[in-house]
Amino acid sequence: MTDTRRRVKVYTLNEDRQWDDRGTGHVSSGYVERLKGTSLLVRAESDGSLLLESKINPNTAYQKQQDTLIVWSEAENYDLALSFQEKAGCDEIWEKICQVSGKDPSVDITQEVVDESEEERFDDMSSPGLELPPCELNRLEDLAELVASSLPSPLRREKLALAVENEGYIRKLLELFRVCEDLENHEGLHHLYEIIKGIFLLNRTALFEVMFSEECIMDVIGCLEFDPSLPHPRRHREFLTKTARFKEVIPISDPELRQKIHQTYRVQYIQDMVLPTPSVFEENMLSTLHSFIFFNKVEIVGMLQDDEKFLTDLFAQLTDEATEDDKRHELVNFLKEFCAFSQTLQPQNRDAFFKTLSNMGILPALEVILGMDDVQVRGAATDIFSYLVEYNPSMVREFVMQESQQNDDDILLINLIIEHMICDTDPELGGAVQLMGLLRTLVDPENMLATANKTEKTEFLSFFYKHCMHVLSAPLLANTTEEKPSKDDFQTSQLLALILELLTFCVEHHTYHIKNYIINKDILRRVLVLTASQHAFLALCALRFMRRIIGLKDEFYNRYIMRNFLFEPVVKAFLSNGSRYNLMNSAIIEMFEYVRVEDVKSLTAHIVENYWKALEDVDYVQTFKGLKLRYEQQRERQDNPKLDSMRSILRNHRFRRDARTLEDEEEMWFNTDEDDLEDGEAVVPPSDKMKSEEDLMDPISKFMERKKLKDSEDKEVLGKSGLSGRQSPSFKLSFSGSTKSSLSSPPSSASLNPGSPGSPGSPGSGSRNSPPATAVTTKGTLVGLVDYPDDDDEEEEDEEEDGESKEDPLPPSKKSKLSS
Repeated sequence: MTDTRRRVKVYTLNEDRQWDDRGTGHVSSGYVERLKGTSLLVRAESDGSLLLESKINPNTAYQKQQDTLIVWSEAENYDLALSFQEKAGCDEIWEKICQVSGKDPSVDITQEVVDESEEERFDDMSSPGLELPPCELNRLEDLAELVASSLPSPLRREKLALAVENEGYIRKLLELFRVCEDLENHEGLHHLYEIIKGIFLLNRTALFEVMFSEECIMDVIGCLEFDPSLPHPRRHREFLTKTARFKEVIPISDPELRQKIHQTYRVQYIQDMVLPTPSVFEENMLSTLHSFIFFNKVEIVGMLQDDEKFLTDLFAQLTDEATEDDKRHELVNFLKEFCAFSQTLQPQNRDAFFKTLSNMGILPALEVILGMDDVQVRGAATDIFSYLVEYNPSMVREFVMQESQQNDDDILLINLIIEHMICDTDPELGGAVQLMGLLRTLVDPENMLATANKTEKTEFLSFFYKHCMHVLSAPLLANTTEEKPSKDDFQTSQLLALILELLTFCVEHHTYHIKNYIINKDILRRVLVLTASQHAFLALCALRFMRRIIGLKDEFYNRYIMRNFLFEPVVKAFLSNGSRYNLMNSAIIEMFEYVRVEDVKSLTAHIVENYWKALEDVDYVQTFKGLKLRYEQQRERQDNPKLDSMRSILRNHRFRRDARTLEDEEEMWFNTDEDDLEDGEAVVPPSDKMKSEEDLMDPISKFMERKKLKDSEDKEVLGKSGLSGRQSPSFKLSFSGSTKSSLSSPPSSASLNPGSPGSPGSPGSGSRNSPPATAVTTKGTLVGLVDYPDDDDEEEEDEEEDGESKEDPLPPSKKSKLSS
């Protein structure tokens, strides 16, 4: 067997900072002549090809993470990782790496400990600081080497940062940059690129404040244009000065605020576009740059929020009908970006931000904007609305309930949202999906607050079902007036699927509101028309809607389903699907299986009485035969009231063996049997576990004595009665005064050849989880119940203790079984 300890996956980091899987293989270490050193080798487990050949370099920082991962940088912007299947293999390779690097294997990173002698460390601590070479053209190479050598050591990095900061070195470097650019000194420009990049990695806020100042930032960007790895310099400054335009939709009077906006845009540009993608080890070195941008955004939001005149003008122009479309578009985009910036705020500051917007009238403004024809403006307004709903859905609910007292239903904010969802022109309905998510958040009781007098849930749901639900369900009702959907194109089907998804959510989370709506508007009948759609996803949505309703086990819903024969379209869909084994087939069978397992009596009777003829031939699952069995059990209980007299007897003498492990459905029978005794149900269900004869003999002997005259009649019935339809075989248990039986006897082939395929006793003839049916053994003039059919040993023990010979038609291990 292959050694799994050394089994690894090889990953490389791409330009998007995502790990690419290069393959799976087995890693080893050994001396490679070509590389002149100990190397890591990974050979593919599929074909033995070489996935990785990497020399272990003592100067490379290897890092062990999470016990099974080793990460390192092979070259600039080329990071590698080995992910081990087992920790032991990772530890072995890590020891080899540490051995070559001269490190203790207990460390997690080979370069984390500064590799300095005590004397050098003492010199560093006692020396006042790092001495920088003079800022001259001919010393740029020395400076670049000094910066590169200082970055791996935290102590030297700190001293270098202090030296650069104290001597005003950045401004001198930028003067040299202008000279080099004028002289077209490419070598000097390449050194300056490395120096400035290194200064970024020093991660010092004080240095960033100098570099990002108004007079320095463009020269810093200029230095970063001359990457030595590129054949031609980039043109970032040209883009920032000529292409990128600052749009001041509302005049900003505060010069400090304007300067802060410019600075943030440029620094963000440096981070995203100018700086090379940081390696795994450099990411943490840029944390201060991330923080610089973050706090700038916080400051901008705070300054705009405090400028009441600015926000007043903004909302006034947004809602003014005289505002030109282009201008309004810019205003909405500004507000959208403003809200996006607010996501960087701390919770308490974000509270204040949205309260300010609410007081300025953002929701009425959005209502006006959403009523406009411009698709782009409406899209931006939807994004703003999503920020508000995600932050505080209660605020939105309160607004729409207040406006319903003054406005017609057509212009309510929520109805505008629903209409935009319905009228989405995108073929993929991207906007509709977003709006449906917002509606779902608004109608979700989980995020509704309870007040002292009334709950928000009661108030809002009453409002929603009165004013909005008819708008949401209109496309569904319009498309289901006939037996088939009137429009069955892909886009319409997608929209109806979204509406059904929300209605299904309402069925699960709302109580009497959705129940009244479904029953009064006959919604389920309309929904089931969609099972005839050519689009399987829509038909499945309709089935899921009905399944959620049945899953509630609510008799109001059940009576509604039976009164309107709403299983009919489901059965039609099942039959039209034919023998295809697909999601439609499985979903419908699961629905009927749920009714059977949960023993929903009213639906069981309804299904068997109305649809048995259509379903009786389905024998590749036992679901429908099980439903018929449930139904016949119910009928037998109703037709045999004398069974009631045996309840207390059998309840008191039920016997269960200690060492027996019951399967789930068997356990369910014991549980439900006890409870159902009080509901007028039968005491001996066919799938109840068999009791030993001695346990049952005394309590029922007198009862059975009175049946001696019926024995001959019982044997005749057992011999002659056949299977009704294709129902699974079982034995008939007949009682005095009974003319009906829920169980029919097995065909002769079952008793003659118990091991034949498909016979009751053969493996695979029924589900393993199906409880066995009651079998009857005749002994003299008494009828006894056979114990567990799959328990051979205990069955034999019972026979020995009994001491009487029994003539069973089948061995104990092959008793007839019936899936109930």
